[in-house]
Amino acid sequence: MEEKRTDQTLIRVCGVEPESIVDGPGFRYVLFVQGCTHRCHGCHNPESWDKDGGFTMTVDDVLSEIKENPHLRGVTFSGGEPFEQVRALRILGKRIKEAGLSLMSYSGYTLEELQDRHDAETDKLLGMLDILVDGRYIESQRNLTLIYRGSENQRVIDMNRTRSEGKIVLYHSDFDEEIII
Repeated sequence: MEEKRTDQTLIRVCGVEPESIVDGPGFRYVLFVQGCTHRCHGCHNPESWDKDGGFTMTVDDVLSEIKENPHLRGVTFSGGEPFEQVRALRILGKRIKEAGLSLMSYSGYTLEELQDRHDAETDKLLGMLDILVDGRYIESQRNLTLIYRGSENQRVIDMNRTRSEGKIVLYHSDFDEEIII
């Protein structure tokens, strides 16, 4: 069934960063969702844990903000835990991809844990992602030299190549590596 062109589906939001250069490749809009059951020790967004905190935005609200900036290359879902609001983000993700933008998400779940859900909404969102940063933040593995991640156990997965090759392929960009010296 085709999604409506206007959508009042609610997303519980901790905050947004309308212009980021550190939360994925290129100039990005970052949506920090509210609610996270992982509660990783040392998390840099503990205010995002309470599922009833933050505020709500509709899919249309978020999309409107994204479309205001013609310089954006993509959108990143961060948190909180994006896969705890999978239906709303799948709807938003579809519209983001239709707008020609790249889509990236962070998750405290591993890709394998997300796939093991055998949930249609999760599978659809995973199918739209260009990049997934997966795995819980582990403070004892913190490393500030890592690109797009906070601890060494986390992976930056190139989801397009992972789907086409049938195995996990890590993201690599010569441009990004040159910037992070």
